[in-house]
Parts: sequence; structure tokens; C-alpha cells
Amino acid sequence: MTKLLNRLPARGPRDRGSSVVEVVILAPALGLFLALIIAGGRVALAHQAVEASAAEAARAASIARTQGQAGADARTAATSSLASQSTRCVSTSVSVDTSGFATPVGTPASVSATVTCQVDLAGLLPGLPGSMTITATMRSPLDTYRER
Repeated sequence: MTKLLNRLPARGPRDRGSSVVEVVILAPALGLFLALIIAGGRVALAHQAVEASAAEAARAASIARTQGQAGADARTAATSSLASQSTRCVSTSVSVDTSGFATPVGTPASVSATVTCQVDLAGLLPGLPGSMTITATMRSPLDTYRER
């Protein structure tokens, strides 16, 4: 047994507390890395939610019967889509281009919807802006042979 103990390296006083120093150095770096992952995930989910709400708004506008109804339906669809996806928007705006309704019957036309959302990033990391603006635009075709 003494031969085994003699083979083990001796720990001197210089090795004491080195693991504490390593933890003190690594813990803030790992915390920062985790916060960046959370912020990136929140932004990626917000991009997906804004694109989905823009697509729903464009689709709702394209199936409306009148130009005025198309704008109202698109705004309602975008707002409800963002709410159902639990997207944290500080402010939201929806703009709809319904000029395709003015084209004559038989002419291909489309409507577009643009959704803008300011995503709340405050409190995730020091130094990050309080919010980030995300915008998505989607188009949906109008039925060529329906009455406009």
C-alpha cells in the first residue's frame, strides 16, 4: 500500500483553491452564453411568428369580397395570429396593399400584407437593446375570375 501512495503525485500548497478560481472564471462566461442562446431563440421564434401572421393576413385579405373588408380582415388575422403564438410584441403594425382589387376581372392580381413587430428583449442581457423590430411581407393571389 505504501508503494501505491508513493506513486501518486504530491499535491502542494499551490494547487489549493484552483477549482474555485476556474468556477469563478467560467460561471459568468457560461451565463452569458446561455443568455445569448435564449435571446437568439426569442428572436428566431418572433421571426417565425411574424412571417406566419403576415401569411395569414395576406390570405385573409385575398379571400375577402371587397377592398375595405380585405384590409380589416387582414389586420384581424395578423393580430389574432400573433396573440395565439404568444409573441411578446411591444408594438405591432399591419399594413395591407389591396390595390389588386382594382384590376379588371381576368387579370392576375394579388394582395400583400406587411406585419411589423417590436420584440421585447429587455432584461435578457445587459447591453442588449430593449426591443428589436422584425418585419415580414407576404403576398397572396386573388382569384382571377371572381367578381371584384
